[in-house]
Amino acid sequence: MFDGYDSCSEDTSSSSSSEESEEEVAPLPSNLPIIKNNGQVYTYPDGKSGMATCEMCGMVGVRDAFYSKTKRFCSVSCSRSYSSNSKKASILARLQGKPPTKKAKVLQKQPLVAKLAAYAQYQATLQNQAKTKAAAVSMEGFSWGNYINSNSFIAAPVTCFKHAPMGTCWGDISENVRVEVPNTDCSLPTKVFWIAGIVKLAGYNALLRYEGFENDSGLDFWCNICGSDIHPVGWCAASGKPLVPPRTIQHKYTNWKAFLVKRLTGAKTLPPDFSQKVSESMQYPFKPCMRVEVVDKRHLCRTRVAVVESVIGGRLRLVYEESEDRTDDFWCHMHSPLIHHIGWSRSIGHRFKRSDITKKQDGHFDTPPHLFAKVKEVDQSGEWFKEGMKLEAIDPLNLSTICVATIRKVLADGFLMIGIDGSEAADGSDWFCYHATSPSIFPVGFCEINMIELTPPRGYTKLPFKWFDYLRETGSIAAPVKLFNKDVPNHGFRVGMKLEAVDLMEPRLICVATVTRIIHRLLRIHFDGWEEEYDQWVDCESPDLYPVGWCQLTGYQLQPPASQSSRESQSGSSKQKKKAKSQQYKGHKKMTTLQLKEELIDGEDYNFLQGASDQESNGSANFYIKQEP
Repeated sequence: MFDGYDSCSEDTSSSSSSEESEEEVAPLPSNLPIIKNNGQVYTYPDGKSGMATCEMCGMVGVRDAFYSKTKRFCSVSCSRSYSSNSKKASILARLQGKPPTKKAKVLQKQPLVAKLAAYAQYQATLQNQAKTKAAAVSMEGFSWGNYINSNSFIAAPVTCFKHAPMGTCWGDISENVRVEVPNTDCSLPTKVFWIAGIVKLAGYNALLRYEGFENDSGLDFWCNICGSDIHPVGWCAASGKPLVPPRTIQHKYTNWKAFLVKRLTGAKTLPPDFSQKVSESMQYPFKPCMRVEVVDKRHLCRTRVAVVESVIGGRLRLVYEESEDRTDDFWCHMHSPLIHHIGWSRSIGHRFKRSDITKKQDGHFDTPPHLFAKVKEVDQSGEWFKEGMKLEAIDPLNLSTICVATIRKVLADGFLMIGIDGSEAADGSDWFCYHATSPSIFPVGFCEINMIELTPPRGYTKLPFKWFDYLRETGSIAAPVKLFNKDVPNHGFRVGMKLEAVDLMEPRLICVATVTRIIHRLLRIHFDGWEEEYDQWVDCESPDLYPVGWCQLTGYQLQPPASQSSRESQSGSSKQKKKAKSQQYKGHKKMTTLQLKEELIDGEDYNFLQGASDQESNGSANFYIKQEP
């Protein structure tokens, strides 16, 4: 049990006074019970007994132990410092002929040695307030809490996102965990706290209810559990902060200490180092001015040099090195497979656009290779992919479709250049690079066995499309099934879960999204408010997926669900261009499972595969078909 109101004596509370230095502390009103860190409950019906607040340092303590006739200061030094600083402040105000500002009042009340620290804290407070206001404005009125509550949605747990803050150390944070949070149901001019329990979790966001409200949800509120105002039980005691019950229920009990002892015995709370872990998990090795190789967004077949312009929550805004006005940019996560260290393209034989800049610009430096995501090592000495082999692949220009594709070139270190059949440019400028272990490429028959619509080559007239006929007509062979990645992690996603997802067709945008289908490790992501044709197939470990509340935590702008009017206003946008392309790519009705059985696999293999593919789950079954040469 975390005994937050009994774990610290009165003598240990003085170290916390500076944390509220930007606020002017007024005397606490009468008839309000306050639990101090020695566990006693004080009241002051006459305004002269009970608790008092030091007018110099802000410490709350027992009034009888304070100094001066009026009991205004916690120590002799505070009394003397206040007297000295007050005289100086009065003289300064008279000389200037104007009243001091709030910032000046703060500095005047501090001892001289604390002025710099107080000013630094004041500036930090202003910056935090600005960030909070900017984040609130960017949400454009959208509230995850209201959205989830009004529709009874569920959100993907933080543990599904290993690349996100706290993704690997979330622990057993769940419903009924107790925390100490600011008490907003209070008329005190200074910040006080109370204990609340988690009623519901949605990613980083938690629906909290103050202790003492029982089944009354009238004052329930949502907050980000990783926020700076959320603390484990016991933090107030260690920090000298008072625990004050909400005004609405303060009359319910006369002995609040006994109530809390009963309620918190055996209860769970956050780990003591939770805030430290949050801070550490939000430190990112990529820094501005680092140079990388990244895919050329206008010619997918090659890479270009780009420079890190900014880093937000591990997401990088990259500016192509030749962009003079620094507007030609590209967004991706630092673990994206689309970025590499300088020299990567040459090392594997990938196309590369040489920069017209002959030397690095001042301050720019190459990113250390060890910072990039590692790919699985493969053995290319034995049976391996060959040029001309057929497979199925997610179209990077239309991520809602899985298409008939061909290996166009085999590169070093397991990388492949792949083209979409029927829509390739003559010069191969729209080939794209996938690693052999990529979860975005699949063996022939994957879509059929998993009931996914396969997009046939553009212009192919022999419909419905049949792989057996197509391979014979083109004189091609299918890539061996055993060469594909069959690993399926226990990812934890379920159909219907909410999350925040990058729109990979416009990667600077992160949108409210839903998991609508799961095929082993492959997720179908739907952007709330948009039509299904804008859905995207994404791997369960993609760094472009985030928990609910990630944008608020990192200060990134979240795109709320599209309304009907906003969808109609996008007629000239990239999404409409994508719509036109998707109409050209529309596939046709799938072959029946019986047809597939007859044409591609023998009966014994079919019986095994049918059992492995009938369910859409996160299981680890081998769901690929065995092909005949």
